[in-house]
Amino acid sequence: MISKLLSAITQPVFWLALWWCLALLLGPRRPRAARRMLWGGLAVLGLLGFQALPDALLRPLENRYAIPGPSALSEHAGVIVLGGALEHPDSFLAHGQVPLGESAERMTVPVGWMHAQPRLQLVFSGGEGRLRTTGVTEGELAQRFYAEQGVDMARVLIERGARTTRENAQRVADTLGDRCRNERWLLVTSAWHLPRAVPELEAVGCQVTPYPVDFRTGHSTPWHAYHWADSVMRWQVALHEWLGRLVYAVTR
Repeated sequence: MISKLLSAITQPVFWLALWWCLALLLGPRRPRAARRMLWGGLAVLGLLGFQALPDALLRPLENRYAIPGPSALSEHAGVIVLGGALEHPDSFLAHGQVPLGESAERMTVPVGWMHAQPRLQLVFSGGEGRLRTTGVTEGELAQRFYAEQGVDMARVLIERGARTTRENAQRVADTLGDRCRNERWLLVTSAWHLPRAVPELEAVGCQVTPYPVDFRTGHSTPWHAYHWADSVMRWQVALHEWLGRLVYAVTR
């Protein structure tokens, strides 16, 4: 729960809200300074829409690991897929369709592999990472999704309890046992998430080859590229990952 509450500090709008609240509290005593703070916050709000800055933070994360070649599939026992690609289950409960989010490639890329490689095994790890649980885990949604895609479910292991990346690693290691140490596995997650996820899997003894998907950046971003909502989300992802790497490195 603490890690989820702390995630608020990676949201730029959260800090802007605090800044504006401080300006309003300061207003009765120092109105000129308060007005400057309000206008300054508004300027920062507008600048957040330029994508070049958050992309500059995301790009080194995404370029940390290269995409393995086609021969990698035959050299690995299976695929470990980390949760984070499924949206809020309310729509699933209402309409019965598995809701994929922006990171859908985490779920979809391994499907083709499972059809092409009859011996490949898939391990999915994902519980409920929300403060208020709904009773539907990512593992349950993943099981439904892979079954709908025609994947042989006898070759799929679903872990439904992990709520953080560290728990993903620990529970995958528990699920696979000695196989996690004695066999090599492809680790599939978002490219920007791998620099935090790989050390966690290695720390519990698993042999993994990172396979990045869900890239958010290209080779470069024009300075004039502007999309406020998308840029703010990129800021949040970048800050969350850099802060998460720091916290995990200190506490490992």
